[in-house]
Amino acid sequence: MAMSLSLARVALPPPLPQGAGPAAAAARKLQGAALAFPAKSFFGAPLAAVAAVSPAAAAVAASPLRRRPSSASAVVAAGKGYKMKTHKASAKRFRVTGRGKIVRRRAGKQHLLGKKNTKRRKRLSKMVQVNKSDYNNVTGALPYLKVNRNAE
Repeated sequence: MAMSLSLARVALPPPLPQGAGPAAAAARKLQGAALAFPAKSFFGAPLAAVAAVSPAAAAVAASPLRRRPSSASAVVAAGKGYKMKTHKASAKRFRVTGRGKIVRRRAGKQHLLGKKNTKRRKRLSKMVQVNKSDYNNVTGALPYLKVNRNAE
C-alpha cells in the first residue's frame, strides 16, 4: 500500500554558518537535536510543548502517522450476524395490509378472459389473504416483512 503523505512538509535544518566561531560550534551541537517535523504538525497542532520532553520522544509523539490504541482490539468476536436476503420474486407477489395480514392476488386473471364472465373477473381482481398455514413459507422468503401473526 503506497503512502500518500508528502515528505515536502518535513522541515530541513537551517544551513550551518561557515566559520570556526562559537556560533558555528553551537549550531553544529544543536543540529542533532533539531525536530524532524515543522513547528506545526501535518494536522496543524503545535509541537513546541512536545519538543520540550526529549527530541526522540517528541518525534514519536508528534508524528501524524503515530498509531493510537484502538478500543476495537479489546472486542475480538463481536461480529454481526448474517444479513438475510429478500426473495425478490416473492416481494413482488405479496403485500402486507395495515393490520399486518399478508395478501396476494388470485390466480386466473392473466389470459383467456373472454370466456370468463364479469362477475368472475371482478372476483379474481380482488386481493385475498394468504392462508395461515403458508405464513411460514412467505415469511421465510421475506424475512423483513412486518407480519402480525395474530391478525384474523
